Amino acid sequence: MTTYRFKAVRARQASGHDVFVFAAHPEDVLSFAAIERVARADDGQLKGFQRHQVASHIRDIRDYLSRDDALLPNAVIVAFIDGVKVKDLADGVVQVEISAPAGEKPGFVVDGQQRLTALSAIDKPNFQVFVSALVCKDYNELRQQFVLINNTRPLPKTLIYELLPNVEGLPERFTQRKFSARIVDLLNFTHGSSLYGEVRQHTNPTGVISDTAMQRLIMNSASDGAIRDLVQYEDRDARAFHLVSEFFHAVASVYGPAWKGMTPRFSRLRHGAGIVAMGFVMDHLYSVEGATERHQFEPALRLLAPYTAWTNGQWHLEAWDTRPWNGIQNTPNDIDLLTRYSVRSLKKALRNPRSVVNG
Repeated sequence: MTTYRFKAVRARQASGHDVFVFAAHPEDVLSFAAIERVARADDGQLKGFQRHQVASHIRDIRDYLSRDDALLPNAVIVAFIDGVKVKDLADGVVQVEISAPAGEKPGFVVDGQQRLTALSAIDKPNFQVFVSALVCKDYNELRQQFVLINNTRPLPKTLIYELLPNVEGLPERFTQRKFSARIVDLLNFTHGSSLYGEVRQHTNPTGVISDTAMQRLIMNSASDGAIRDLVQYEDRDARAFHLVSEFFHAVASVYGPAWKGMTPRFSRLRHGAGIVAMGFVMDHLYSVEGATERHQFEPALRLLAPYTAWTNGQWHLEAWDTRPWNGIQNTPNDIDLLTRYSVRSLKKALRNPRSVVNG
């Protein structure tokens, strides 16, 4: 057991929480505080929360801090769940005692991992950093603080969105995004899902489908589509997952060459605009056909096929707007155009299926 003691200044903020600042050597901070990198366990569960190291950023920080006149006034933020005791010394000054059992670190770095990593590679024994510390009641609150602290900074949105399903007590503005991110997690990490491993996330950088496009599909459907009907049930997550997975099983079956193994560059079906537009196709088929299973989606998707130009040909979006297959961009205007065209074409195909099939 190693014990660290610091004299700190405590700030009066939220009741029931200790927030204090002290100065410490970087190697001491790294001895009692862990940098938990975000990753996936074998069962797909999310663990950790910190983004992966950015080598170029660390190198730039290290080059600067190697100078004799280097200053680092901004504090590293560390959160504790346990392992810390705070003793009042009067006038806002406290004694902080951190207990670190052998092989364990009671603290978690919430902000400043790149600075600490850079400093760990520099021989500056007298250099100290400010540590802004807070004590959380549990791991969920720690993650909550990480999201709230970093949401206003240039942290990758993909990481923020991937963390949302595992955080409770966030502001209302996160509610829709949290639900959609949870369904995307299920789609991406559940064996048997039509999108298993296909969505690009912070913990799955090899995926090719945009996570934000998939989240937008789910949020649109939850707002005024099929998923809106499903959220009333206690097993809403399972129902939403099943619907979207079955729909994309049908998409893969009907549009195989434009789907399987393709990237957005070579197929607009895998492109953000195509994903969002097809979400409205899914909602329409649920509304008019009651489709929830792949075999219920497939006939209508076949009827829609002659109107599409996912990998070649022309999109006849409007009478005045004809574009090559790759002329669709991931902009609000193009997404709206492709959505309206797809649903309009689907309605036309469903009204007169035989003429479409026979050409």
